[in-house]
Amino acid sequence: MALTSYPKNQIKVLLLENIHPFAHDAFREEGFQVEVHPSALNVAQLKEKIQDIHLLGIRSKTQVTAEVLREAKRLLSLGCFCIGTNQVDLHAAKMRGIPVFNAPFGNTRSVAEMIMAEIISLARQLGQRNLEMHKQAWKKVSTHCYEIRGKTLGIVGYGHIGSQISTLAEAFGMRVLYFDIVSKLPLGNAKACHTLGELLKTSDFVTLHVPETPQTKNMINTIELEQMKPGSYLLNASRGTVVQLGALAEALKSGKLAGAAIDVFPEEPESNTTSFQSELQNIPNVILTPHIGGATEEAQANIGTEVPAALIRFVNNGSTSGSVNFPIVDLAPNVDFHRILNVHQNVPGVLREINRLVSDLGANIQAQNLATDSEIGYLVLDTDKALSMEVKSAIESLKTSIKTRILY
Repeated sequence: MALTSYPKNQIKVLLLENIHPFAHDAFREEGFQVEVHPSALNVAQLKEKIQDIHLLGIRSKTQVTAEVLREAKRLLSLGCFCIGTNQVDLHAAKMRGIPVFNAPFGNTRSVAEMIMAEIISLARQLGQRNLEMHKQAWKKVSTHCYEIRGKTLGIVGYGHIGSQISTLAEAFGMRVLYFDIVSKLPLGNAKACHTLGELLKTSDFVTLHVPETPQTKNMINTIELEQMKPGSYLLNASRGTVVQLGALAEALKSGKLAGAAIDVFPEEPESNTTSFQSELQNIPNVILTPHIGGATEEAQANIGTEVPAALIRFVNNGSTSGSVNFPIVDLAPNVDFHRILNVHQNVPGVLREINRLVSDLGANIQAQNLATDSEIGYLVLDTDKALSMEVKSAIESLKTSIKTRILY
């Protein structure tokens, strides 16, 4: 195991929101100090805690704002133990030299299976029948209850989750359409739609799997709901801001839509002890679930392995593969030299100036890797052990440098 410039037993990890024990074990096996909290911290609490930690692990409730990050003097990296990263100010983190990692694959299957279960439940009105039975009512009916075989499923967002739903839906005998703003190759017999409107008009079921962006906010509103087929169904397990719930409630009450399944909401309770209210409550054939799309033992175990692996790889060798806000560099360790990591403003002449400083010091560069985006550059420099501290100090002194450290 490569020696680090900072003793591993002094690297502090803070894990919030009931992150899976697999993650605790992974960090402890590296020799890190691990502190665990079962719930999210508010801004004031997080600002205090973040001053003294090197790695932070969160789920969807913790809000890591620019204000919080200003207190993160020692933070090396941050892991979101979920797919979404909108709870983190990614730009603020990047400009402080902090790569952010997430789990784009860990809960894919769990969400996909839930969506298929909900499609069948809506088509057969299972939620209504279950509620009636619990109220001692026996209502054996077939009216407005359907098989999903032969029906059309429209998938909005054909990423990791959407494409897996596509495969499962075809196995059920469904016809699959999809719409994505990025060109995606179809799986199986799925067909791409040129516009969202085209998909809405032809789908019996519409399921949403898009990120939270300014473009997706309220993307399903009165106009889009009017375009949907009469008697169709809407499912949302992506982000709560994607659907305008008031408009959806009206479409359901009017009979325009036959049902809906909603797992995410614009405002969600902070804990399981907080009450929840929605305009969708008490509307027939509406399935409401408390953001549990990825809430399975398998998904949390996968995420508890996936995110720590990325964070540990960054701490141990500087690799940023999988980061959602950082230039990507993926390297093997090189223990025969010292490795310097430098994050700098991406302006002309920075690399030339760094090479000049190294040359003036008489240091030998064994390897040099640079990746950039429009705002920052991420440089990984392997150089002589004898002069590594002088090289690090010289690079750090440049006005363009954001963060510089010797990894080992």
